[in-house]
Amino acid sequence: MFKPSLARSAFRVINPVSRPAVLATSSRRLISVTAARSSKDDSNNNNNNNNNKSSLSPHPNSPEHEGQFARTDESVIIEYPPDHEMPRTPVVQGRGGMHFKRTLAQFSLENKVSLVTGGARGLGLVMAQALVASGSDIAIVDLNKEEAQDQAKKLVDQFKKENPGLEDMPNVTAHYADVSNPDSVNEAIAEILEKHGKIDNLVTSAGFTENFDAISYPYDRMKKLWGVNVDGTYLFATAVAKHLMERKAPGSIVMIGSMSGAIVNVPQPQAPYNAAKAAVRHLAASLAVEWAANDIRVNCISPGYMLTALTRKILDENPDLKNKWTSLIPVGKMGTPEDLMGAVTFLLSDASKYITGADLRVDGGYTVT
Repeated sequence: MFKPSLARSAFRVINPVSRPAVLATSSRRLISVTAARSSKDDSNNNNNNNNNKSSLSPHPNSPEHEGQFARTDESVIIEYPPDHEMPRTPVVQGRGGMHFKRTLAQFSLENKVSLVTGGARGLGLVMAQALVASGSDIAIVDLNKEEAQDQAKKLVDQFKKENPGLEDMPNVTAHYADVSNPDSVNEAIAEILEKHGKIDNLVTSAGFTENFDAISYPYDRMKKLWGVNVDGTYLFATAVAKHLMERKAPGSIVMIGSMSGAIVNVPQPQAPYNAAKAAVRHLAASLAVEWAANDIRVNCISPGYMLTALTRKILDENPDLKNKWTSLIPVGKMGTPEDLMGAVTFLLSDASKYITGADLRVDGGYTVT
């Protein structure tokens, strides 16, 4: 390989350049580069001075130190409630009726079948309702089939109410699955195909979080958290992708991550959840590349703090948390599940047909500060 430095050296040999002579007889010292040795006392004084300059607190490790608002608090412990204690999520009112506002036809999901895991409550239910309003048939998958059946009926009833006289009703079905169990996932997929004949889109919304400091986190609960958030996302994504490949049909998958996959939430400690959502985010990017040749798009939505029914319950029991959370959100407020309706519709529809591997953060600007 040709090296310019060698060429320059050769050029200097051939063409020597005269340089001014150095006055070797000068004994005057122009600059000193050797620092004087400090005594141990001087060193301690310097350290103290540096601490005083970098902190307003005389004791940087004290609880009153400025960094307290950027740290987790081990005293914040929130355990995910058992299913019978979970608050029900009402269907959204006034969002699914006929309208005559001009918009792109590309946003329509007509003649599509969309599968939503964790669709019986929370973010999953509201996103499922958005897809119904956009023309899609829906398969709701949840660990609580009874609640899923009840919500499926309510979605259709609400659609009828908001679209009087419309004869073509959406087909909304409910299905059981333990998303962390491969056999249960495969059984649910088979049942959905029997009911709907195909699957075009997938939203993996099944997931949960808990708050324990890492050392105290019960290992069995951590395994369950990873099983639902990560394994469940992977199992449903691969099952739906396999079906799409067998049909040689295009499809769109939206994985529900979290801003916690990109930042560390404070003050509540939740290291396993943060890591799980980081896994979901990168899984979406990895599968987007792997399945691009099959015309299967994979994207991620990373919500910020959302006022679901469960979050409201948690904040009612921990009122200080809301003030701490909202103080860190540039828009000054928490989001609502309805804020995800447009995002999920966009990423599943042809309006985003050249978008894959993206992470859409719906967090009020939290992660950009």
